[in-house]
Amino acid sequence: MSVLKIKNFSIGNQEPMTLMGGVNVLESESVVMSVAEKFAETTASLKINWIFKGSFDKANRSSISSFRGPGLDEGLKMLERVKLEFDTPVITDIHESSQADLVSEICDVIQIPAFLCRQTDLVVAAAKTKKIIQFKKPQFLSAPEMKNVIEKCNEAGNNNVILCERGNSFGYNNLVVDMLNFQIMKNLDVPLIFDATHSLQLPGGLGNAAGGRREYLLPLAKAGLSQGIAGLFIEAHPDPDSAKCDGPCAISTDEIPVVLSQLSALDEFIKNQERNI
Repeated sequence: MSVLKIKNFSIGNQEPMTLMGGVNVLESESVVMSVAEKFAETTASLKINWIFKGSFDKANRSSISSFRGPGLDEGLKMLERVKLEFDTPVITDIHESSQADLVSEICDVIQIPAFLCRQTDLVVAAAKTKKIIQFKKPQFLSAPEMKNVIEKCNEAGNNNVILCERGNSFGYNNLVVDMLNFQIMKNLDVPLIFDATHSLQLPGGLGNAAGGRREYLLPLAKAGLSQGIAGLFIEAHPDPDSAKCDGPCAISTDEIPVVLSQLSALDEFIKNQERNI
């Protein structure tokens, strides 16, 4: 199985859990630093490998009036501050080829959003940075089709690939997670992350924004970890009901310690079992 090195830890399906934890959008420096501090404290106490996540631009929104973020320049400044103050790797998503090089100067992992993972020019630009590239599996693709995405990145000269499961469209305004997808994508020999946050989304469920089911985050995340994967993607907010983007899917920062303590223990249990088989 492929294992990727980042900072002082390894990302792999048989390695201790990696958490990509942070905010949906970098809506303000105060929110960003508050969420980062809680993740930093909790992951340090539980010895969880942590990468901070935050988006500088939410280019794919339901409404023209939806909040998009601070933009590239201000967003990268926020991410750099988190990286330096908490001594943690950071991940953000890009939407245009021209953003790849600038983002690679700050970020340790570049994420390609689900709806853009087949955009060849974007994939090639990201691959050429030689950074770790994480691809969100689109809601409209099957797990086996992600092999084509990996090969496209490999052909562009980059084998540092992570796949991220986030559910599939199931009728209108609904997503469902097929547990078989985890095993299928693990067989593609890359680390697999489960985006438990966005798998709870109800796309367009509020009419002009996405709805969500954050109350089910913990059981869904546990189900994903039971498949023996590299880790999880979880977003939080100090007050999810007032979050400017995807609040219905985000957990409260107050929940982070309880949630992560259970998930870390489960991950250790599952991987110990697998090692003993």
